[in-house]
Amino acid sequence: MFEFKFRMPTSIIVGRNALVKNSKRLRGLGHKCLIVTGLESSKLNGSLEDSITALENENIKYIIFDEVQERPTLEIIEKAYQENKGNGIDFILAVGGGSAIDAAKAISILFRNQIQAKEILSLKNLEGIPIVAVPTTAGPGSETTPYSVVYLQEEGISRSTGQRIFPGIAFLDARYTLNKPYDITTCTAVDGFSHLAEGYLSTKSNLLTDTLAEKGLRLFGECIEPLRKKDCSIEVREKLLMASSIGGMVISQTGTSLPHGMGYVLTAEKHVPHGVANGLLFPGYLKNFRKTDKLERLLHLIKVASIEELSLILKEILHFRNVSLTDAEIKKYVDDMLSSEKKLKNHPERVSREDLTNIYKTLLRKEES
Repeated sequence: MFEFKFRMPTSIIVGRNALVKNSKRLRGLGHKCLIVTGLESSKLNGSLEDSITALENENIKYIIFDEVQERPTLEIIEKAYQENKGNGIDFILAVGGGSAIDAAKAISILFRNQIQAKEILSLKNLEGIPIVAVPTTAGPGSETTPYSVVYLQEEGISRSTGQRIFPGIAFLDARYTLNKPYDITTCTAVDGFSHLAEGYLSTKSNLLTDTLAEKGLRLFGECIEPLRKKDCSIEVREKLLMASSIGGMVISQTGTSLPHGMGYVLTAEKHVPHGVANGLLFPGYLKNFRKTDKLERLLHLIKVASIEELSLILKEILHFRNVSLTDAEIKKYVDDMLSSEKKLKNHPERVSREDLTNIYKTLLRKEES
């Protein structure tokens, strides 16, 4: 007997020049839009220009807020709201990677509820004004998730706002990812893979999430050999972007699991990019499974024979320096994981202190030259 819930309110429009071709989908969202984007990337890859064209095609006025940086802070979210709260903003067009889309979700809440940014961390079940997402990175999948992660400067940590805000529409055009260098492309691709894999192996997986995850994993698997050859053609990027959005759909239902929970501290304290942090932890995470039927299916889907082969692939495609952790640091990180059942509940087997310690101790490493 099947028993689960599945909600995916985001309309997805896929294809080259999808935004301009389908600008009529912006009708009805309002008369004035706030474009939320980063300092430079959207100007270089054409996504901002296309966003402006689409809005002008529909006679929608707009204001550009282009100050979102990696790991958006509450301060920048507050600034976007304060500078534009009197401008009659009806909806937000989020143009960029996961940071821009995450920031836009938080900003939308401020406009809807007329509150301060810090309040989104304590108030519950808040809604936002409509959001349209134009992702320019293949991996985060923020365009199909309800999550918004912000960086708390004083505490030096990233934290989910705890709200559930889905974009209403997502336009997927892989042309906007063409200017991403190889190391960023592979870093974000591994993040997308980790969403698919963690969701597939989660206690919360179900018939629909497994169906999606299996297709997403196949798409990622089709990109492995091209990435090993440094082939980042538009065809490869289209598959990675589709896999990324599917990964977002999956974790919007299942959440993430151990690699994400254990990897955030590597990003915060060791400055390891998020996707790389997941990749560093993945071999140890997968070796932690005692029941391996679904794990073996996962490896089959990506056309990889073993965890050891996957480790070699990650070593080959990821750009990273070896991370050294002291016993004291490992203990602190493990204590933090064990302190919250929420961080462990998506893993299908009981996790011990020794298990978590071993995952940190067996971080993926490159051979010393």
